[in-house]
Amino acid sequence: MNIKVVRGNPTPEELAAALAVVRARAAAAAAPPSGAKGPSDAWSDPARIASARVPGPGPASWTRTYWPA
Repeated sequence: MNIKVVRGNPTPEELAAALAVVRARAAAAAAPPSGAKGPSDAWSDPARIASARVPGPGPASWTRTYWPA
């Protein structure tokens, strides 16, 4: 990362504070959203099975709702 001071003469403390803010913003942008599901949660999500297909009509269609074929 290259940072160039275009105007002014910042003190080392001011430059360190500005750099800390830039690095914190970059780390926050690279991190996944807090509400996102991780790989350990995805396998237990019932939507991955249920949303794959819609059961056809019939007397036993409710049994095909949540179980893969």
